[in-house]
Amino acid sequence: MKLSVIHTNDVHSHFENFAKATSLIKDYADEHTLVLDGGDFADFKSIELQGTQGIAAVKMLESAGYDAMTIGNNELFNGVDTLEHMAVHSSIPFISCNLLKANGESFNGVLRSTIVHKQGLRILITGASPDLQEFNDLMGFRIVDYIEGIREEIERQRGKYDICIVLNHVGTECDIELADSIDEIDLILSAHDHVLYDEAKVVNGTILNSAGMYGEHIGIVEMEVTNNSLLLLASRAISTAKAVEDEEIKGILLSSREEAIANLSKPLYSVSQTLWHDILEENPMTNLIADGLKDRFECDLGIINSGITNGGIVDFVSNKKLIEICPSPLNPTYFEIQGKHLFAALESSLDSSVCMSDGRGPGFRGKYVGKFHVSGAIIHHDHKRILSITINNKVLEPEKWYRVASSDYLLRGSGYPDLANNRNFTYQPDEIKDVIREYAKEEAFVKNAYRKCWVAQTGARLEVN
Repeated sequence: MKLSVIHTNDVHSHFENFAKATSLIKDYADEHTLVLDGGDFADFKSIELQGTQGIAAVKMLESAGYDAMTIGNNELFNGVDTLEHMAVHSSIPFISCNLLKANGESFNGVLRSTIVHKQGLRILITGASPDLQEFNDLMGFRIVDYIEGIREEIERQRGKYDICIVLNHVGTECDIELADSIDEIDLILSAHDHVLYDEAKVVNGTILNSAGMYGEHIGIVEMEVTNNSLLLLASRAISTAKAVEDEEIKGILLSSREEAIANLSKPLYSVSQTLWHDILEENPMTNLIADGLKDRFECDLGIINSGITNGGIVDFVSNKKLIEICPSPLNPTYFEIQGKHLFAALESSLDSSVCMSDGRGPGFRGKYVGKFHVSGAIIHHDHKRILSITINNKVLEPEKWYRVASSDYLLRGSGYPDLANNRNFTYQPDEIKDVIREYAKEEAFVKNAYRKCWVAQTGARLEVN
């Protein structure tokens, strides 16, 4: 018999594209078709998701006719409670065979696998979530080795299925290792690294495919079932660019947005002064974040890039405003770095082309990298070079290790590679938007955010070599 699988992955809440993808799914699906998602469908930069505790995503997947999805890292980023709320209220199985709570318990509503019956065929669908290493405990979950988790689930279901499909949110390179390690897998659908396959691959008799990112394509794999195995007949990636948006998805988005706005728009408190924002010019919005980070970690220096936010705050703070201006799920982060590397990173921030470069990186939901803002330091410069830096009223020492509060984006050297020369890093479990929420209500912090830390002048340059 014939079996067709339509699949998506890493949609990341690009729901206009998903509305187009849904039209294609409904056009191509028939009684021989499975519809699957590889995870990172729900990116909580979306107001529709934040304001409905993820239920808007569930409704869209149900409307499009999905049979199962696996849990990517972005389904975890809004916390354990949100993931469980989505999974419990979904008619579509949320699957991960290697994901546990930090205490070793299973997540409510999350399945290790499911068996779908299609035209008399028993299809085992399991999936794996990525190991986020030090972020696992921070966010309240535990990750088991994905190969061992899949192997154990296949063994647990032995004799109950005819065909095995794995939704692997670990990346395409890991798919090859998985196919070589476990012979019983017939099809692996990849996710996490956003790779688009023009056509499926076959490794060790296992079919592999990946459908890119952002709902820009749907993947289709057509197979023949013979002797309880799958023979690849054809595969393709179909662009959603010219497809018509599905009306039901558009309706879900509209109603979910209205519900979310009502839930999130209530003012939390007023701000004593406008916290305006700019990518290139030193501004109180980004200074406030730097001050808040330094205060949280009680360290030498707070440092943050202005691209972390997309705008400022006028009159009052609401959860809706915080999501809109700071959608990146980045964590307050502590690390130590030598003065010479700190100096080099700060000096590169004087180059507008660096500040205006594409800020794309893990967890980043802004557009530009942006200019550095600091707390605890004064930087004298001539617009092209740094002349001197004082940290807590003492001249920067090139070989000294400074204690810095920042974000995990900058810890990795994203945008500013010199910052990657760090050590002894730790994280806090909430996000940068929560720093804004905490400190924008403090009048002293708002007032201090208007000070200038970057001082233009002429003079001799500090030597840091």
